[in-house]
Amino acid sequence: MSELERARYLNLATFRRDGRAVETPVWFAESGGRLYAFSEGRAGKVKRLRNSPRARVAACDMRGRLRGAWQDASARVVSDPATVERAYASLRAKYGLQMRLADALSRLSGRYEKRAMLEITPARAASPD
Repeated sequence: MSELERARYLNLATFRRDGRAVETPVWFAESGGRLYAFSEGRAGKVKRLRNSPRARVAACDMRGRLRGAWQDASARVVSDPATVERAYASLRAKYGLQMRLADALSRLSGRYEKRAMLEITPARAASPD
């Protein structure tokens, strides 16, 4: 099991147009070999990913302190309903009551429908020859 698979939080670094990284700790879950996280639809990371899929990921704690090595990745905003529902199902399975509570509070505040689902594909490590 990799550092990412064991981690509760993922530090997602997205890149500004000038190349500077912006790091954000997020909840995430794996489904079908990809990682999924959600964000407010107008958040900076969502805007940056719409401009460029370049990203890096690392296991971290809830404050973003690294618990593993950075890995290059690509990320994108997904809108396919089946993919989004599969991603939410994985997040609910991983975070249980916490995720259900976050969903309920987001629905009450009107923010649930404004979320963006992010699909993250870590680069595969090169296999030794």
